[in-house]
Amino acid sequence: MLHGLAAATAAVVLTALLAALIRALMLRFGRKGRDTTPHLGGIAVALVTLGVACAGPLLDVAELGEGVAPLLAAAGAVALLGLVGDLRPLGVRVRLAVEVAAATGVVTLAGLSPGAGALAVLWIVFVTHAFQLLDSSDGAMGAVAAVTALGLAVCAIADGHPGHGLLLSVLAAALTGFLLHNWYPARIHLGDCGSLFTGFLLASSAVAVHTGAPGAQTAAELFALTLVVLTDTLLVLVSRRRAGRPMLRGGGDHIAHRLRKLGLTTQGSAVVLGVASLTATVVGIQIHDGRVDPVAVLPLGLVVPVAVVLLLRVPVYGDAAHRRAPHARTPKESAAAADLAGGRG
Repeated sequence: MLHGLAAATAAVVLTALLAALIRALMLRFGRKGRDTTPHLGGIAVALVTLGVACAGPLLDVAELGEGVAPLLAAAGAVALLGLVGDLRPLGVRVRLAVEVAAATGVVTLAGLSPGAGALAVLWIVFVTHAFQLLDSSDGAMGAVAAVTALGLAVCAIADGHPGHGLLLSVLAAALTGFLLHNWYPARIHLGDCGSLFTGFLLASSAVAVHTGAPGAQTAAELFALTLVVLTDTLLVLVSRRRAGRPMLRGGGDHIAHRLRKLGLTTQGSAVVLGVASLTATVVGIQIHDGRVDPVAVLPLGLVVPVAVVLLLRVPVYGDAAHRRAPHARTPKESAAAADLAGGRG
């Protein structure tokens, strides 16, 4: 317990300091442009999470636990993929190949059957990109991911996986430290390195922790824990499909953007998403503990299509937006356009 508190505290402080250092270096030596907010903050989250998690065994104060080391290696590979994507455009095939390979490694070590393993790999890749898509508004992804990580940590510890619980707690703490710089107005963004790393680590940890659990319970619990990112992804896919826009084209059509159109501030939209994630996570933990039946997730399942239908009514592709000159773009829109080749947004 003491080591866990020390690890979490160290993760918060180290991530905040490293993110500030990366920002200073990027502003001094990075590319110049109208949007001067650096997009390599995910380096801090990934390095601190991996470093603090590995520090326990190195200092002989804690063990990683079975299956954690391969998970860290796979997540590190995905973080490296994201970093390369932040620095230069990467094709979709290259991204998917690396992510599928990393997810396959995690699933194989988890001992799942071929059928269940294939579904798990698809789910891991999908959730990884769902978190990447959510990283489109200051503070939104960090808040949702931190809450999700804490929820999964509780489940891991309750199931006798202290290594996974510690890892997820450290990730939540690292994201909290990063939020000190990413809260509106953001001074640095996660970029693909941080968003892909976070999404992959959360999804893979969820699979590892729930191996052997009843199928209905696991499905209900994981749906609850990832409710916000799944809703955001569904909303974006349906919205772009209806508008005839490229699926991988970044834009201001996410939940956070639509909430701002309805009058919320950027901070307010991040808080709303964080509270929604917390509510769903509590339901997921209750299902995990057996306090409520998996059917309790059905009301949440109804919330998703209702939320998508209502949010689709919020205009985000107006003629004015199409006519807007490039020099009139907001910093977030400029970043999304710059990252189009990498599929960000």
